[in-house]
Amino acid sequence: MGLFDKFGSKEEKEKLSKEEAFAAVTLATIAADGTITEEEAQGLFVHMNRMRMYSGFNDKQMSSMLNKLINIIKRKGVDELLALAKGSLPEDMRATAFAVATDLALADGDIAEEEKKLLTKVQQSLGIPEDEGVKIIEVMMIKNRG
Repeated sequence: MGLFDKFGSKEEKEKLSKEEAFAAVTLATIAADGTITEEEAQGLFVHMNRMRMYSGFNDKQMSSMLNKLINIIKRKGVDELLALAKGSLPEDMRATAFAVATDLALADGDIAEEEKKLLTKVQQSLGIPEDEGVKIIEVMMIKNRG
């Protein structure tokens, strides 16, 4: 045991609010291919602004939250961000987060291989049954055809 192990680190204690956790799932998905397109970014803001959960957020708070999540991705990677999100995202919001993430991944008209892999990881890590995940993907593909 090291001298400073008793104190822990700030990063170990990092927690996400439910709002941050929801945004983390969607942000991780659209960032999976290494690029966040204009369509994906706009889609993320549109989805979040339409949700009751974010009704009290102003633009500054929204940007601050997204910057926090992007910094976690840079420091720890997408897998750690998803693990933090899972621990903070209420069970009844998990399928919704997966649906929004899928919708955003399809927003640019194509879904990259990295996004497919990440959506599969999200579905599994959030405990969404495979048949429910398939239904969500089918609906979002129909929605994004046009």
